[in-house]
Amino acid sequence: MLDASSSRLAHAAQNAALLLLSFVFLPLDTFILGASVFVGLFKKSWAEKHRRAIRSPYTPIRPTKTILVTGVGMTKGLALARNFFAAGHTVIGADFEPLLLPVSCGRTSKALKAFHRLEKPGADGSAKYTQSILDIIRKENVDIWVSCSGVASAIEDGEAKEMVELVTKCKAIQFDVTNTKKLHEKHSFIEYTKSIGLPTPDTHTITSKAAALKMLDEATAEKGKRAGMKYIMKYIGTDDSVRADMTLLPFDTPAATKAHISRLPISEDRPWILQQYIAGPEYCTHALVIRGEVKVFVACPSAELLMHYEALPANSGLSQSMLRFTQELAAAAGDSFTGHLSFDFLVEMSEAEAGLKDPTRSVRLHPIECNPRAHTAVALFNDTPEMADAYLEVLGEPSSRSQLERASKNGLTNGLAKQPIFPAAPTKKYYWAGHDLVELLLLPLLRLLTGSGSNLSEASENVSTFVDHLLFWKDGTFELWDPWPAWWLYHVYWPVQFALALVLGRKWSRLNVSTTKMFMC
Repeated sequence: MLDASSSRLAHAAQNAALLLLSFVFLPLDTFILGASVFVGLFKKSWAEKHRRAIRSPYTPIRPTKTILVTGVGMTKGLALARNFFAAGHTVIGADFEPLLLPVSCGRTSKALKAFHRLEKPGADGSAKYTQSILDIIRKENVDIWVSCSGVASAIEDGEAKEMVELVTKCKAIQFDVTNTKKLHEKHSFIEYTKSIGLPTPDTHTITSKAAALKMLDEATAEKGKRAGMKYIMKYIGTDDSVRADMTLLPFDTPAATKAHISRLPISEDRPWILQQYIAGPEYCTHALVIRGEVKVFVACPSAELLMHYEALPANSGLSQSMLRFTQELAAAAGDSFTGHLSFDFLVEMSEAEAGLKDPTRSVRLHPIECNPRAHTAVALFNDTPEMADAYLEVLGEPSSRSQLERASKNGLTNGLAKQPIFPAAPTKKYYWAGHDLVELLLLPLLRLLTGSGSNLSEASENVSTFVDHLLFWKDGTFELWDPWPAWWLYHVYWPVQFALALVLGRKWSRLNVSTTKMFMC
C-alpha cells in the first residue's frame, strides 16, 4: 500500500490503474444496470412494487412525512433514504459535491423525490452550509431532517440543528453543538464517560512529548498501577496521515520509545491522547436516540477500516452489554439528547466469547471512541423498514409498534419493555464489491505473481473469501430495484476522485468505498 513516502509517480500509477479498472468493468456493470432497468419496465415500477411489498407486512398505515436526508452519497445516508422510501415517506436527498460536479451516487436513487447540493463549510464558518439546509427545508416543506454527516462536518451539523429547530418547525436527528463537541473529541468523550460512572480504559490527554514519555516510563516500571500496560497514541483531531497508526507503546527499550515519540507532532495546539491498549476484538454500534431513549440499536464486529458488516445476535450478552452502555449514556444526557450515536469498544477475548454464548452475561467493555453521528452499520437495517417508524417519534408521535413486539420478534426475553428496534433476523451480511475486488482478489494475485509478499495459501484464502461474499453476502450499495447508485459510485464518483488526484498530484493511502472517503497522506 502506498503512503506519503511513496513517489508521486507511484501514486499517479495507482490512480491510473484504478481508472483503467473502472473502464474495464464498465461494460459488465452497465449490462447489470440495463438488465435491472429492463426488468423494472415489466414490473410496473420496480421501486413502487418494492415499496409496497416491504411496507405492508411491517409498517401500518399512518400519515407520511417529508424527510430530508443529508449525506446520501455515503452508504449510511443512502440506506436511510431507501428505508424511509420503503415506509412510504417522501424523501429529499442532499450532499456535498466537489467542484459542482454531479458525482454523488445518492442523487441517482429512486428513493429520492429530489436532490439538492449543499454548500460546504469553509474558513468563514458554517453560515452558508446552515443556510443551504434551511433553504431546502423551506422549499420542500421538510418535517424531519436526518443528518448523516461525516467526521469533518460534525460540529457544523450541530450548529445547523440548533438554527433549524429555532427558526422552523422541522425537527432534526442531530445532537446540538455542546453534545456533539463533548462526544466527538476523544479526550472529552472519555472524561464525560468517566464522570457519569461508566467504565473507560486508562486514558490521558498529552500536550508535550515529555509528558508522553513520563507516562510510558511508568508502564515500564516493575511496580505501579501502569506497570506492564501497553498504550496507543491517538491524535485528538482529524489527521488522515496518523489515523492508522496503531503502534503499541512503550517499545522494549526507552531509546526506541523516545525515537517514536519524537516523530509525533505533539503540542498544546495539537494535543493527543495516550490510551490503554486492550488485547481483544473490537466492536462498533449504531443507535438512534430520541430524547435520551435508544430507539434503534445494532452492534457488530469492527476493524480500523471497516468494510464488512455482520450484526451480532441481538439477544447475546455482548450485544446487550453494549446496548446498556448506550442507554445509560443517553439517559444521563437528558431529554434534549436526540441524534445518531455510535461507539467503538474493545473487549478482552475471554469476555467476548462468554458474552456471545451466554445471553445473561454482563460483559466488561472498554469504550475507546464515540461518533455522535450515523454509522454505516445502519445498512444492517435494510430489511427492517419499521426502523423508519422510530424516527417519527421525534415529532412527538408515539410509535405504532410496541417495544414488546420488537423485542419478541428478535427473540429477547429479558427487559422486553426497554428493547429498541434491532435488525430483522436473519440479517444479511454486507460488503462492497469494488473494495473486495481489489483487496481480496486483484492485490493478492498481483503480490503472488510478483513474489512481493503473498503466498499461494494466502492468495487462495482471499479468493475463497471474495467468492463467498459475492455469492452469499449483500453489496452495501447495489439494489436490484434501485441500481443507479452503485453504477454511479464506481463509474462516476470514484473515477472523478482518481482523475482529480492524478491531475493535482494528490497522495492518498486508503479508500473507504462505503463512506466515499479518500485518506490523504
